[in-house]
Amino acid sequence: MRVTIDTSKFLVNPNSKIDLSQWRTEVPAFYQSKESYLTLLDESRQKIGALQEVLYAHDRYAVLLIFQGMDSAGKGSAIKHVMSGINPQGCQVLSFLAPGPEALEHDFLWRANKSLPERGRIGIFDRSYYEEVVVVRIQPQLLEQQRIPAEFVDPKHIWQERFSDIVNLENYLHRNGTRIIKFFLHLSKKEQRKRLLARIDEPSKNWKITGADIEARRKWDDYQHAYGECIGTTSTEIAPWFIVPADDKRNTRLIVSSILLETLQSLKMDFPQSSDVRRAELARMQTYLKSDK
Repeated sequence: MRVTIDTSKFLVNPNSKIDLSQWRTEVPAFYQSKESYLTLLDESRQKIGALQEVLYAHDRYAVLLIFQGMDSAGKGSAIKHVMSGINPQGCQVLSFLAPGPEALEHDFLWRANKSLPERGRIGIFDRSYYEEVVVVRIQPQLLEQQRIPAEFVDPKHIWQERFSDIVNLENYLHRNGTRIIKFFLHLSKKEQRKRLLARIDEPSKNWKITGADIEARRKWDDYQHAYGECIGTTSTEIAPWFIVPADDKRNTRLIVSSILLETLQSLKMDFPQSSDVRRAELARMQTYLKSDK
């Protein structure tokens, strides 16, 4: 079964002015039934898994996937379903919760820097350093907790400066072999309400909702504006943002898997080639094993 998804429709061009209300939260389904969805996703996962093995063996590139979105947008779900076919040895997931005492003693990119994927591996950030230019911007008390010298906390400049810091970091990582893909899972306010209510109605999901989720929803417009400016300012050719419709979780996963697959396919990598010395060594081992009864 083959379905071609035009991922360029979700790509954010560099230096764009992003009004998220103009971006769709739902598009026509790329699948015809649950069965066809599972088939399509499994086909993508198998291809991603095979390329991940090449990535690991080639040991030159790393891949960093960043997932952002409003509460209940499906970040964890997308990671779970798209990446389930990946060898755990070549993949690492980090969830960026509120910074603890140790993190607050460091700069705002410290947690990310210490958690970047090694060469040959895929790293996944469920939320990321982008919280520092969205959540922290909307909740100024969080910035106060970071104890930055007052002369560097000018509200007229700090957010643009942080955007620049992030872009500089991503440029640096790219030059060192890390390919970065950033997904904003774009959920409608109506669909979020439905999902949050489901978390309350189902006892097994009660743990997934907190008062912070409701407070963030009260500031929906502020978050949409902050995300829009952040995405438009920090989407670059080498570390692009994709605004992925998130009202249909199955579609979301198919889009994410297609973007990841395209990225892996674009890398110039292959299994290492054996040298003459190595081939001779392998021949000796082969001779021994065949004669060893």
